[in-house]
Amino acid sequence: MVHTQVQLTEEQTRVLGELARARKSSVAALIRQSVDQLIRQSGRVDETERRQRAMAAAGRFHSGLSNGSVEHDQYLAEAYQA
Repeated sequence: MVHTQVQLTEEQTRVLGELARARKSSVAALIRQSVDQLIRQSGRVDETERRQRAMAAAGRFHSGLSNGSVEHDQYLAEAYQA
């Protein structure tokens, strides 16, 4: 883990402390959970998830062309000109 310093208001500190005690957790754990939730809600996809999605998509689409693997550069050039 990376150590970081965060400044909180007195109210934030008080409420976080109450929540941590009620949940039998630490303030640091609550902050990490909150950061994780913010990241998930941002729609950002981490590297592992991106790789899993790419592997799941591989081979699932068909162009109908018999020479797509040989002429892929030409097809890409045509697609980007459109």
